[in-house]
Amino acid sequence: MSLDPAKVLVIAATKAEAAHLPTEVPLVLTGIGKVEAAAAATEAIAALRPELVLNVGTAGALRPGLTGLFVPSLVVNHDFSADAIRALGHDAVDEIDLPDGDGTVLATGDLFVTDPVARDAIAARAHLVDMEGFAVARACQRAGVPCRLVKIVSDAADDSALEWTAVVDACARLLGHWVREQLA
Repeated sequence: MSLDPAKVLVIAATKAEAAHLPTEVPLVLTGIGKVEAAAAATEAIAALRPELVLNVGTAGALRPGLTGLFVPSLVVNHDFSADAIRALGHDAVDEIDLPDGDGTVLATGDLFVTDPVARDAIAARAHLVDMEGFAVARACQRAGVPCRLVKIVSDAADDSALEWTAVVDACARLLGHWVREQLA
């Protein structure tokens, strides 16, 4: 795959996750969490009109042995009561299919996962967990812009998540390398 930098928008939650991205690609930093990500992504898509959005960032592994970089095929909103909303007679989007993924499932929520019980509950539905992916994908879906999520495992969604600042630079280097490889 070869991407035209002028037609791609890269979205990351934090400056640390974006530290090694190529400078020729427009970048938006959203801040942490679904609300911040949705608001910033929507605003950037409306202003820049990209042909593709890449949401890059770190994620916790919900299952043993998951390491490295992933391009999820499905993203779910894990802390949204979609069934209850549907029971009240309203539509609720809590899953988004992502084309050209690697078969992994990313769960997004505002919960910073460090508790093994919470991790295991989310793992029943997903491989990885983050705090922005679903929100960015939903903003893209509503705007009609293709989206690709690119997540690198930074921790095991347990106490190791609290060491994020010690590993984020190495993760950012790998994300930057991946994005560079995709550019035309």
